[in-house]
Amino acid sequence: MSGNTPLKFFSGRATRYLAEKIAKSLGTELGKSSVQLFSDGEFQPSFEESVRGCSVFIIQSTFPPAENLLELLLMIDAAKRASAYKVVAVMPYFGLARQDRKDKPRVSIGAKLVADLLSAAGADRIMTMDLHADQIQGFFDVPVDHIFASSLFVPYIKNLNLENLVVASPDMGGTKRANAYSRFLNAEMVICYKQRKKANVVGEMTVIGDVKGKNVVILDDMVDTAGTLTKAANMMKEQGALSIRACATHPILSGNSYENIENSALTELVVTDSIPLKKQSPKIHVISVAELLADIIQKVYNYQSISTRFLQ
Repeated sequence: MSGNTPLKFFSGRATRYLAEKIAKSLGTELGKSSVQLFSDGEFQPSFEESVRGCSVFIIQSTFPPAENLLELLLMIDAAKRASAYKVVAVMPYFGLARQDRKDKPRVSIGAKLVADLLSAAGADRIMTMDLHADQIQGFFDVPVDHIFASSLFVPYIKNLNLENLVVASPDMGGTKRANAYSRFLNAEMVICYKQRKKANVVGEMTVIGDVKGKNVVILDDMVDTAGTLTKAANMMKEQGALSIRACATHPILSGNSYENIENSALTELVVTDSIPLKKQSPKIHVISVAELLADIIQKVYNYQSISTRFLQ
């Protein structure tokens, strides 16, 4: 790799599995870092090599627990205080992204708070994938490289050679994403309309569009309890769909999600490794984002355009 400054990669503990693959794709190794643990649970990350004058990329997804976000913030702060030239936070999964607005009185806007914390820690640039809402980029005063997993999912779907393909959005908020996929796949689109009783609990759901005799691919940015996803899949099966697959970038997979997926009408759930799976499942297929992120990192480091890697 070329560039005006030395380049170094580091990883938080939660995403080391992915960071190692990214470094390998770039023909390098992760820098040396350590975390000192105190008996009360406090921890202190430190770099075990010089980063003075370097472009430092710190790779960490900020899924729960909150210590993953705190560790990233501490590593950014440590790099700035060690005179790094630039610090780039590579966050395959941007946690708290669902808290992007005040949807009821007296709640925080968590995504904005995280953006402020990253800036206060000293991040010069943010890289992330499939934000829950595109406008979260506007919460930052530093450049944000918002990458879409569509550049991985679209080729995968095409290789399945499915006839009578239909692209589905699991809710009204995902229609833009589903519409982009429908263009690239030259497929029809249907929409699931749902009403939530409360967070993670879906009330009534209906499908807008025809799925009878179709092979359906449901698209979403994340899958948490899989309640919405499996309810949509089961409903589409009842309405005559031949097969139902789903592509979701971030496999949060909490609660009874694995049981929900395995007992549903879903043929397959395709996810990325932005978050590590808690366990394996015969219905879950993982596509690595390591090469995609490695390519974006290399282009950003060399001041090259990254627009060719965008499908949405």
